[in-house]
Amino acid sequence: MIRLATLILLAWLGMALLPLVVPMTPDRVVLEAMFAPPMQAGYWLGSDELGRSLAQRLFDGAGISLLVALVSVSVSAVFGTLLGIMAGYLGGWPDRIVSRLIEVFLAFPGLLLAIALAGMLGPGIGNVILALSLMGWVGYARLARNQVLSLKQRDHVVAAVALGRRHGEIMRLHLLPLLLAPLLVEASFGVAAAVVAEAGLSFLGLGVQPPQASWGSMIREGVRYLLVAPHLVLVPGIALSLVVLSVNLLGDRLRDRLDVTNRGGA
Repeated sequence: MIRLATLILLAWLGMALLPLVVPMTPDRVVLEAMFAPPMQAGYWLGSDELGRSLAQRLFDGAGISLLVALVSVSVSAVFGTLLGIMAGYLGGWPDRIVSRLIEVFLAFPGLLLAIALAGMLGPGIGNVILALSLMGWVGYARLARNQVLSLKQRDHVVAAVALGRRHGEIMRLHLLPLLLAPLLVEASFGVAAAVVAEAGLSFLGLGVQPPQASWGSMIREGVRYLLVAPHLVLVPGIALSLVVLSVNLLGDRLRDRLDVTNRGGA
């Protein structure tokens, strides 16, 4: 199962990168090929209501989902980790401010908060990334803070403080390396959440705008023709489900591999 999940993610990466090296025309309208079924000549995944190739639009949407996932997760992880480490290590008023911010963001469902932010910022790929980044930093900040609260009592950290090392050096050299494993697991699940959130925002019309393709917008456009051409929904829907399932499976395996207590009891 893990090998299959890895192959699916490699296929996702290949689909996202292929349009960069192979010229494609995902927005080309061919009215004569409207609702072409899968496996037809020139349309091996069929075509949509405007005769556009579903395969090419699927590849175009793969690039959008990968871009949004990687950028939003990277920004969220860096920003949230920095805040969490500083709050947990320094304590006092920095910790109280960050803790209150975390509680405020956690009071709202994540996807609803992303929808509200995207609605205020307006549609577009850049605003989607910004909205998901503003929503996603909380998990990394909470995880980093809770880990640092226990890690800063360890002997090597106490010794570094006694030797007069600067706070920045202690956080960077003695605390951050110990946080990388749990943060990496958190980021793996964050990728799956970002893919789903991007598709949801595009489905609502808050993501990428026509004629640019996104898996969420492809599903939205295909819902109107579900009884006539179900492949308009099935193709992007199955791709989205397989990618999210594969990322979660690899995230679970990564968590098991990096779990010291679980490995020690095996």
